[in-house]
Amino acid sequence: MKKLLALLLVSVLSVSILAGCGGGSGGVPEVPQISENRVINVWSFTPEIPDAINRYKEFNPSFDWEINVTVINDQDGAYEMALESALVAGGSAAPDMYTAEQAFVMKFTQGGFSSFALPYSYMIDDLDSKIAAAQVAQYAVDVGTRNGQIVGMRFQETGSCLIYRRSIAIDTWGTDDPEEIAKITGPGWDQFLLAAADLQAKGYSIVSGDEDIYKVLKDGAEKGWLVDGKIHIDPVRESLFELAEIMQNNDYWNGSRPWNESWYADMGDNGIRPVFAFLGPAWLINYVMVDNVGDTYGDWAVTMPPVPWTWGGTWVMGNKDIDSLEKRQAIGQLIEWITLDTSETGFQYFFANGTLYDEPGAKDTVASKVVMEKSDGTLSLLGGQNMFDYFIPAAATARADHWTEHDRYIDDWFIDQVRQFYIGNKTKEQAIADFRQKITDELGFE
Repeated sequence: MKKLLALLLVSVLSVSILAGCGGGSGGVPEVPQISENRVINVWSFTPEIPDAINRYKEFNPSFDWEINVTVINDQDGAYEMALESALVAGGSAAPDMYTAEQAFVMKFTQGGFSSFALPYSYMIDDLDSKIAAAQVAQYAVDVGTRNGQIVGMRFQETGSCLIYRRSIAIDTWGTDDPEEIAKITGPGWDQFLLAAADLQAKGYSIVSGDEDIYKVLKDGAEKGWLVDGKIHIDPVRESLFELAEIMQNNDYWNGSRPWNESWYADMGDNGIRPVFAFLGPAWLINYVMVDNVGDTYGDWAVTMPPVPWTWGGTWVMGNKDIDSLEKRQAIGQLIEWITLDTSETGFQYFFANGTLYDEPGAKDTVASKVVMEKSDGTLSLLGGQNMFDYFIPAAATARADHWTEHDRYIDDWFIDQVRQFYIGNKTKEQAIADFRQKITDELGFE
C-alpha cells in the first residue's frame, strides 16, 4: 500500500508541475535550434534499446551524439518508480528517450505521466504515412496515442499464440497440423475445455498453471477494470472463477506459476504430468522456452489461441523537455529506425531475422507486418515451422481498448482471489468482495 500511495503522490506532483507548461500538444515547450549538450540520456528496463542504439551508431558514424544509458531492472516496479521520479525531477539527468513495458505503459502514454511524452510529430516527418506503410497492428498504435497524437511506438509485436507439443497432439488426436489443432482447442473456452478433457484422459495437462489461462482470458473482456472512474468486473474476467475451478477439479493443469521452477520444468517435460501447451508471444519461445525445453526441442509448433490476446512489449518515447530541435531530430532518427524503418537495414528487419550482430541471434516478431512478411521466421525449436504464419494474424486480432494504467496491480490482486476460491479458502462472493475492497484501499476507486 505504501508503494502505491507513493506512486499516487508522484502522479499528483507531476500534474501540478505540468499545469504550468503551457498549451499545445501536451505543453511542449519552445526550444533552441542547436543543442549545446550533445548527450542523449536513454532510460530502459532492459539493455535491448540501448544496445540497438549503439548498433545504429556503428552503422551511422556521422551520428555524433553520446548516449548515456540508464538500465534499471523492473523487479517489484523499480524501473517504473525511478522513471516517474526522474521525469518529475527534470534537469540535465532526466531521460531524453525512455521505454515502458506493457505492464505500465498506459501510465506513460495516456495516464498520469503521459504529459511528459513528446508527440512523435515533433521528431518524425510524415509520421502517419510511415505508420501505414509499416502496417503496424492497430492496437499497438492505439496504446501509444494520447489525444489523437502518437507519443509512443514499439518495435516488437506480442500478439500471442498457442505453443503446443506435436507428439502429444499426435498421441491424443492423431494430428499435429496447426490448422487442425486450432479447431480442436478453440475458438473459445468451451472448445478448449473439451480439448483439455481429451488430453487429461491420455495423462496430459493442457497447460501448466492458472496464469497461463488468465493472461489469455482477461484480454477477451469487453471493458477494463475501471469504467468512468468506477470498479468494473467484466463478465469475461469473472468467468475465470468457474473456468479455474473446472481446471483444478479435473486435473487439467499442473498447478504451476509463471517464472517458477515448476513452470520451467513443464517446458522440458519434467513436471508432474507432460504439458501440452503454453500460450504466449514469440519472445516466450525464443528467450524462455529455448533454455528450458530440453529433450522436447523441435517437438513444438504454434497455432492460433482460443481467443485473441497479447503479452508484453516495449514502447519508446521522447521527453517533451528535450532541450533543442537538433536533439529532437536526433532522437527522432533513433525512434524511426527502431519502430518504423521497414528496410533491410532497419532495426526491425535485423530483429526479426536475428541478424543484428555478426553472430546469429534469436528471431522475433516485430511491429511491422511488412517486415515479418519478408523475413525468415523458421525455428528449429518449432520443427522448422515459420512462426510468422501464425503470429502475423495473431497480431491483427489482438486489442488493448480494455487496458488501464493500473492493470499491473489489479491483475495480481484478481488472480490471488481466484486462487483463494478454487483451493477452497473462500466463496466466490467473498473473493470478489475482498478484491473490490483491495482496489478501494490501494487505489481509492469504488
